[in-house]
Amino acid sequence: MSKFYFVTLLFFMTIQLSAKKPGQLLVEAESFLNAGGWVIDQQFVEQMGSPYLLAHGMGKPVENAKTEVTFPFTGTYYVWVRTKNWFPGPWDAPGRFSLLVNGIKLEAILGTEEGWKWQYGGIVKIENKQSIIELQDLTGFEGRCDAIYFSTIKSEPPSELNLLSEWRKKLLKEPVNPKITYQYDVVIAGGGIAGCAAAIAAAEQGLSVAVVHDRPVLGGNTSSEIRVHMEGITGYSHRILSMINSSAWINGSPNAKYDAAKRHKNIAKYTNITLYLSYRAYATKNSHNTIVSVDARHTSTGETKRFKAPVFIDCTGDGWIGYWAGAEYMYGREDSTKFGEGWSKYGDLWSGSKSDNRVMGASILWRSKKGLTSSTFPKVPWAMDIAKSNSAINGTWEWEYSDNKLNQIEDAEQIRDHLLCGVYGSFYNAKQDTINNSTELEWVGYLTGKRESRRLTGDYIYTFEDEKTGRKFPDGVLVEKRAVDVHFQQNLKEKDKPDFLSEAMFYKTGNYYIPFRSLYSRNISNLLMAGRCFSCSHIGLGGPRVMNTTGQMGVAVGYAASLCKKYKTNPRGVYKDHIEELRKLIQVTD
Repeated sequence: MSKFYFVTLLFFMTIQLSAKKPGQLLVEAESFLNAGGWVIDQQFVEQMGSPYLLAHGMGKPVENAKTEVTFPFTGTYYVWVRTKNWFPGPWDAPGRFSLLVNGIKLEAILGTEEGWKWQYGGIVKIENKQSIIELQDLTGFEGRCDAIYFSTIKSEPPSELNLLSEWRKKLLKEPVNPKITYQYDVVIAGGGIAGCAAAIAAAEQGLSVAVVHDRPVLGGNTSSEIRVHMEGITGYSHRILSMINSSAWINGSPNAKYDAAKRHKNIAKYTNITLYLSYRAYATKNSHNTIVSVDARHTSTGETKRFKAPVFIDCTGDGWIGYWAGAEYMYGREDSTKFGEGWSKYGDLWSGSKSDNRVMGASILWRSKKGLTSSTFPKVPWAMDIAKSNSAINGTWEWEYSDNKLNQIEDAEQIRDHLLCGVYGSFYNAKQDTINNSTELEWVGYLTGKRESRRLTGDYIYTFEDEKTGRKFPDGVLVEKRAVDVHFQQNLKEKDKPDFLSEAMFYKTGNYYIPFRSLYSRNISNLLMAGRCFSCSHIGLGGPRVMNTTGQMGVAVGYAASLCKKYKTNPRGVYKDHIEELRKLIQVTD
């Protein structure tokens, strides 16, 4: 074989190999080493496929997100960015941003196409495999970037979620199952007040406890990220709840951060509690109506872990662990005859004559401050159809949105974005008044505080009748006296008024009690639940949905988990054979 022939053959073999294996690089935006002013938003993973970076600047462009990447080889790459125009219309997209590679800005303005999709970004020439990429926010209004894909051939990645998931796993060489498995006595999914209370109760009885929580801070709705103040009474569980609950600040207060520090400090005292912060549960493994394990993924690194335990506690709010395990659940309003929950004072607003999908809504809290000098706020034409003429400089619990046609889980991103339009449009209107010349936005939440979604079904469904009559149960494990409080939208029909403000319907009661049978699943043998996903009717949720009450639920299920271990039984076995011991641990006095 001549030298010329050999070189020619090698050349064509190289071309063929390159054709079969194009240069590809997938960068998950949430994995950026320096997020700059962008924040990680993990709320909608189940709907759109991934956590993403959000440019939450309240009308001011945020600092660039930046990271270093390694290309497989140098050359020319086509670029796609998975993003969305989150409020399309006859205006410039609100969340526009640019992509920079080694300081060079690509021509395409991103975030301008409707729906989550791969937007073509253009061509970039890579001269050094080690390169820097940046996201440059252009508006300060919720630009969002999920991932960036570079390829030496012009082939757009798949958009359909199942295909996209498989493509991602293959490209990133993710294992089918997590490589690391941990064994605990109890695994708690969700680090809100209910989850924290459950962890302490179980830990004090000597159990090894894992808390898997998808945010970097504990507290759920009362965390420094959402800032809903706590209501309800601490009941029999005052000692434990006083370690993790909040002081009496108003909704939206920055004082939430001090209570967050207290909460973390007190949880850290227990060496048998392991926190897995920023890990989002995404699947369960089951056998014969029993959960064997829960899998979770880190919201920025993508690392996965598997957690095994004889008993699991669902404190996710949306009932995700139960849902993945096949637990029975409820959603929406029951008709007024099913549980006898009609109340003539509010008619169908209280409990419908027919069942429907109406639930209490989600809120975004926000606040402003007086600046030292006059300031302006950008025009927000995309927000005005929602804000209408509403004018405000602060927003508390009434800033709530629910719609029969939207599901609080499946349509959660749309609901959050609707509320953001209400906030920005109302603040813009307020800024047109000279009295607000120096008023500036101080803080706007981007994580929603939900009131209601899935309610997992237990051996007993707690109802308004139980609250109204103060019914006592032989397996009662917590007490509350807060009025039954059910919300509805202020404006349900008039098109010229905003639809993102709510009203509350109250029914005052004396003490009422919740049975242990409402805190474990009817059909998943080793699943306990605490929080707003406990077993109740729509109206039954109205009173005990607040955090001191759900914290009491957490204490009850944490102690119940310890009895499951002590007697090698399941939650139903605790109810049947050991309920008095459980009540004694809780120190029930009624």
